[in-house]
Amino acid sequence: MIGLDPAETFRQEAEELLEKLEAALLDLGQRPGDADLVDEAFRALHTIKGSGAMFGFDRVASFTHDFETAFDLIRKGQIAAGPEIVTLSLEAKDHIRELIEDPISTSAAPGQRIVAALQALLAEGRQGAPAASQACAASEPSMPAAASAASGWRIGLVFALHVLRNGTNPLALVDDLRELGPCLVTADTDAVPALAGLAPLDCLMSWNVTLESSCPASAIEDVFMFVRDEMELTITPFSDAALINAAAPAESAAINAPETDQAAAAERESEEKPEPGRRMEGKGQTIRVQAERLDELMDRVGELVIAQARLSQLATAGSDLAIKDIAEEVERLASGLRDSTMGVRMVPMGSLFGRFRRLVHDLSRDLGKPVEFVTVGEDTELDKTMIERLADPLVHLIRNAIDHGIEAADKRALTGKPATGRIELSARYVGAQVVVAVQDDGAGLDTARIRAKAEESGLVAPGAQLSEQEIHQFLFHAGFSTAKTVSALSGRGVGMDVVKRTIDAMRGTIDVATAAGRGSSMTLRLPLTLAIIEGLLVRVGESRYIIPLSAIEECIELTPAIEARAKGRNFLDVRGDLVPFVRLRQHFGVSGEGEPFQKIIIVTLGETRIGLVVDQIIGSHQTVIKTLTKLHSDAVMFSGATIIGDGSVALILDVAQLLAIGQGHRDSEPTAEAA
Repeated sequence: MIGLDPAETFRQEAEELLEKLEAALLDLGQRPGDADLVDEAFRALHTIKGSGAMFGFDRVASFTHDFETAFDLIRKGQIAAGPEIVTLSLEAKDHIRELIEDPISTSAAPGQRIVAALQALLAEGRQGAPAASQACAASEPSMPAAASAASGWRIGLVFALHVLRNGTNPLALVDDLRELGPCLVTADTDAVPALAGLAPLDCLMSWNVTLESSCPASAIEDVFMFVRDEMELTITPFSDAALINAAAPAESAAINAPETDQAAAAERESEEKPEPGRRMEGKGQTIRVQAERLDELMDRVGELVIAQARLSQLATAGSDLAIKDIAEEVERLASGLRDSTMGVRMVPMGSLFGRFRRLVHDLSRDLGKPVEFVTVGEDTELDKTMIERLADPLVHLIRNAIDHGIEAADKRALTGKPATGRIELSARYVGAQVVVAVQDDGAGLDTARIRAKAEESGLVAPGAQLSEQEIHQFLFHAGFSTAKTVSALSGRGVGMDVVKRTIDAMRGTIDVATAAGRGSSMTLRLPLTLAIIEGLLVRVGESRYIIPLSAIEECIELTPAIEARAKGRNFLDVRGDLVPFVRLRQHFGVSGEGEPFQKIIIVTLGETRIGLVVDQIIGSHQTVIKTLTKLHSDAVMFSGATIIGDGSVALILDVAQLLAIGQGHRDSEPTAEAA
């Protein structure tokens, strides 16, 4: 089998590192003095540089080296990471991504401009903050002798046998040492066998390096930070070289460890160090799998679920107890496999939420509106396909919240609000759904202006009776915008209609809530997955339909007494609450008389409830969703189809569309008369 392209492997790993780099830089903008964030950003840059050179991305390695050199001044404490430096660093991260995605066509000019601007800012910062440099310099003499040396270091490098298989290049690491100062490198080849017994992928050589530099030991350790668990690294200052050479190798102490803890440190290191050629077992190990393989696995599981349903139906119709036992066992195994496969496809929302921090940062800067971005529920999981489709709608909602919702700082001051606006992106489970909300503390929606614009556009007749919720839904019409001017961010009415179409395609809904002067909230209700759901199989006439089980609240029998009380109106009194219902026989044009005792299935979505009248409830059904073709695009009452046990097709009812019909029944009946 052909393995993954090494360049593609680097791109995937670099993408993760760039995400970590961006997160560290954005956090650094909020906490400029956090040394851990500076170290995290520096480690990401260092890894990208080394891996880029290893896989032939020379332009990436060259630019990252220049960027890393300039950024190292921040790491050494010679300058603080101000907003301008963070902004330029984010631009540098974007340029690195472009170089990785298209190393040939990407121009070098932006990178040169970024490095020059960053170096100018750093130089200006060093001139303007001599106290910081003096404090940094003053702190160096107080370091222990083991961490600093006046003349240089003697360094021993012994790598594990398997490091070459992992992509580690020892010679590249030695080259990194040369950047710290002049080096004399000698190789130890005593462990290299004759050619006949040589394993070409084993690292059998070791190296001794004499480094002439006054750098601290921590700078040397940083060169090997990513292979530290797969090597033996000894660092000895020149002043202690004679003592170390006279001692036995087993008595070598770890750098920066107190003398009283040398034995414990050595014991701990021996416990943690893996044997040559074998990785250390870790908790929560992961394996990288192509997304297409997960999709294929889900398709296979879907076919298995369909076959299991057919087997169960055949077993139920027969009298062979052994076949029934096997059918029950297969059903149990298929259900477990389905849940496990869906669990593999689940991705934490935090992987999506993190992308929007940069968006908020850039919009806040461009619009001159300070904004605090808060995320809640990052651990909430959603199917990976849903995550991918949800990205664009959330981009539009967040842009609108900042551009239209959050007021300018001077206007906020007049209303007693803090100058910094607040955008909250949250996710939580509600039954078998995930609810994602974008909430701001801005001025709120101008309902009157939205209605006036809708009347002007001919979307509603003047004077028509509409609820606020219905008026707010005009925001999602194509070409609808209340912006007075067209800008780079808004005004053309091409954003919110995209949100609506995407959420509808995901079988979700959008709720809009607003309060004048206090902000707005856009709430998305989404199913956990687009692949397999639990459904209730019902019959209307001779046709069978699936109702998503997550939307069902309860089932009630439509008795003659209830029919008599309704007096022909489509309303049902459920424990004092008036619930409209839809007769599916009439709605689907089914001829003939209905069953004598029909069933009402109460479904709910948010705060809205309606009843669906069916002829028979057949039972629960594991539903593998099959998408309808474009030829059925006008069948808005159905969100998909599935294959049931006898091989026939059952349509899946779109609860959101049926709720809209039921709500229309409620609005068309006077409450007093209906009661």
